[in-house]
Amino acid sequence: MRIVFMGTPEFAVPSLHWLMSEEARSLGCEVVGVVSQPDRPKGRKKELAPTPVKAAALEYGLPVLQPERMRRPEAVEELKLLGPELIVTAAYGQILPRDVLEIPKLGCINVHGSLLPKYRGGAPIQRSIMNGEPVTGVTIMYMAEGLDTGDMISRVEVPITDADDSGTMFDKLSEAGAKLLAETLPELLEGRARRVPQQEEEATYAPNLTREDERLDWSRSARELFNQVRGLSPMSGGFTLLGGEPFKVRVCAAEDGQAPAGAAPGQVLDAGADGIRVATGSGVLRLLDIQPAGKRAMPAAEWLKGARLQAGTVFGAPAAEAGAEGPAAGQGGGR
Repeated sequence: MRIVFMGTPEFAVPSLHWLMSEEARSLGCEVVGVVSQPDRPKGRKKELAPTPVKAAALEYGLPVLQPERMRRPEAVEELKLLGPELIVTAAYGQILPRDVLEIPKLGCINVHGSLLPKYRGGAPIQRSIMNGEPVTGVTIMYMAEGLDTGDMISRVEVPITDADDSGTMFDKLSEAGAKLLAETLPELLEGRARRVPQQEEEATYAPNLTREDERLDWSRSARELFNQVRGLSPMSGGFTLLGGEPFKVRVCAAEDGQAPAGAAPGQVLDAGADGIRVATGSGVLRLLDIQPAGKRAMPAAEWLKGARLQAGTVFGAPAAEAGAEGPAAGQGGGR
């Protein structure tokens, strides 16, 4: 069974590893090529870096295709030359055109990081956490021309705990996806795989994240802000303004109870060894790991040793109204 694997980020690597395993080979699986997104600049030096899937493929000595657009005729023809009988995708990053879907006789299947039909799209893991979902999972589906609209073959649930962020859930779901692929592929090869149509009325979408998704709105509840930050961490975290400058929040905790009467959303209640306690629209958010403008990420308690941050300072307010001393909350100097 000639298989082409299509994927880009770390999420997809465990699935490729399984397809290259002795277990997969014993089923007759032969990965004849890999398709991944083009190399992109990375780091401060902006040097081109291979995608995680490409790096893994090269270690196996597999040929790698990296078309800028998979729907271009020359990309489709190059894929046809590999002669795939099945295409397996996982977080590839492009919608496959009909010309590609029709190449393999067994079709194209996708390892998707949500419980479809919920969270179709490019950021299902982050948005499930940001929306406070208690559980997510992986769905293996036949690919269709729409965005994650194909018939489902198999699913597995994975709980989301308060200790999870996007990083931990990416790891959990990537491993769950590889395991589910191992369980599903034998049924597919033997012609026993189910086809369960998705219920369109239950569909929700998880579009790729934008800068605005990172902005913290202090009028929201502490619990909502907690979910937002951990859904964005460890990649970016959420951000607010302090002294008119961006101030990132990478790790936080939602406290039970209400903020003191009269405290404005975004107002600093107190700050010390336990972090920075901030009033929200409902409850108190305690900032634990932060990243001030122009500085590295660090525990809030460490930053407070050299920053002047007074109770009553308001996050998110223009510099003239914030109540912080000095530039960017007076970085440097005693408390």
